[in-house]
Amino acid sequence: MTTDAAETAAARRPGLPDGSADAEFAAPVGVGGTPVAAAGWQGSSGIDARPAASVASSRPVGDRRPLTARRWVRIVGGALIPLVLLATWQLVSTSGAVPVSQLPSPEMVWLAAVDLAERGLLGLYVAISTQRVFIGFAFGALFGLLAGAVVGLSRLGDVLLAPTLGAVRAVPSLAWVPLLILWFGIGEDSKVILIAIGAFFPVYTIVAASLRHVDTRLLEAGRAFGLRGPALFATVQLPAVVPSVIAALRLALAQAWLFLVAAELIASSMGLGFLLSDSGNTGRIDRIFLAIILLAVLGKLSDALVGLLERWAVRRWA
Repeated sequence: MTTDAAETAAARRPGLPDGSADAEFAAPVGVGGTPVAAAGWQGSSGIDARPAASVASSRPVGDRRPLTARRWVRIVGGALIPLVLLATWQLVSTSGAVPVSQLPSPEMVWLAAVDLAERGLLGLYVAISTQRVFIGFAFGALFGLLAGAVVGLSRLGDVLLAPTLGAVRAVPSLAWVPLLILWFGIGEDSKVILIAIGAFFPVYTIVAASLRHVDTRLLEAGRAFGLRGPALFATVQLPAVVPSVIAALRLALAQAWLFLVAAELIASSMGLGFLLSDSGNTGRIDRIFLAIILLAVLGKLSDALVGLLERWAVRRWA
């Protein structure tokens, strides 16, 4: 009697009254009389006690990701259009349909790059332009995040700052150049400040709008748990706007490259913008194409760096 009662009690689910109908089936018994719930799916003898359908569904059956989500497909697909454009460019430029004075061949552009590299100018121009972009982007994005947070989180900040910043945002980039040259000269300061202005407004605009439209139910839930001020921002508001912030940084980086060319076209003796301007004055269309291609490649590489930041930020906060 004592042994039978113990076995019956061991098979009952905790919380069910003795003798209930559900208690008889609450804990399936594995091999050796040990309940599966206590011994795990493996049971006391190491045999998988799950139903066959459950076991089959838990085993990986090939790669079920969509074809477009696979890395090799994305790499090949991303390179397809550039390769087609390159082949078309080669065909048109060598067939004589367009004169080389208007459309140089890819070989001519490559030889122009080799010539500048041998003279030590190509790497120098790329390094100087990249340095200017990243310094200006860092300052512009930082101040854009701060201003966007103030306007997006504070009604008083919105009232005081939003109208003025909205008006300044409408000023064209080239309008700043004469003023910055008069104030800071033609050195690095004026160029970096112009790039920072270009990077500031996308970050400020998107961050302010995103913080202003965070779901009020999330805020109420955070306040219900006693979160206030910086704790509420770090726990609730920041994770809610991480995708928008990354999008703002990407747009700001693209703007930084645009403003770089504006700065170097007018007042510079080195850099890719200077290469564009100087090549236009001397009629070197091969170098113009080279500068445009380099700007496109550098812009894509810098955007890929922000993409890596996006993956980390989403894992960390979102």
